[in-house]
Amino acid sequence: MAAEADGPLKRLLVPILLPEKCYDQLFVQWDLLHVPCLKILLSKGLGLGIVAGSLLVKLPQVFKILGAKSAEGLSLQSVMLELVALTGTMVYSITNNFPFSSWGEALFLMLQTITICFLVMHYRGQTVKGVAFLACYGLVLLVLLSPLTPLTVVTLLQASNVPAVVVGRLLQAATNYHNGHTGQLSAITVFLLFGGSLARIFTSIQETGDPLMAGTFVVSSLCNGLIAAQLLFYWNARPPHRQKRAE
Repeated sequence: MAAEADGPLKRLLVPILLPEKCYDQLFVQWDLLHVPCLKILLSKGLGLGIVAGSLLVKLPQVFKILGAKSAEGLSLQSVMLELVALTGTMVYSITNNFPFSSWGEALFLMLQTITICFLVMHYRGQTVKGVAFLACYGLVLLVLLSPLTPLTVVTLLQASNVPAVVVGRLLQAATNYHNGHTGQLSAITVFLLFGGSLARIFTSIQETGDPLMAGTFVVSSLCNGLIAAQLLFYWNARPPHRQKRAE
């Protein structure tokens, strides 16, 4: 009977959240304070939670732009640099065969970020340019994921994430400061990105052991924290649309 009851639980946890050795340690020997296995369980759980959450992280931003029919307050250069960073993480992780739970959100965030890129161009009257950008990006991504791209190039792309994240976030911060408000920037998206990048520091160390990945998320957390702080600072500030219409 115990073995029968054990079956569904084991199928649920192994190997998605735990290796079989850890499952036996925690749920057969009932060593519930086994720290290495608890770290694996926490890391896998956090990782999968981040991946699942990433399906919705940037949708509030997309809907805010569509609802306002405007991308005012968003820096296109910042969004594009974020896209470069996400692409680098995704390609690097796939090339190194890292577990999906350690990088999967990069895929979903990339799809949402490229949508935001297109919407920013569209609402600036550059729809044709936006379509061309989508086509070029798809082609570049195919080349990066193909055997034609050397590992050194992929590693260099991942290493470029740190300056890309820093410059991208500073551009957005400068745009916010210059405007005196955060425009159509979504608070939900910004705070979710901040929390996700903090959690990713732990999961990247635990699941990949790659200092390049962990370092990228440390820098990303600091930069996302800056934008989150600006959102709080400019919380009650409003874009001056109504004043212009009154004139």
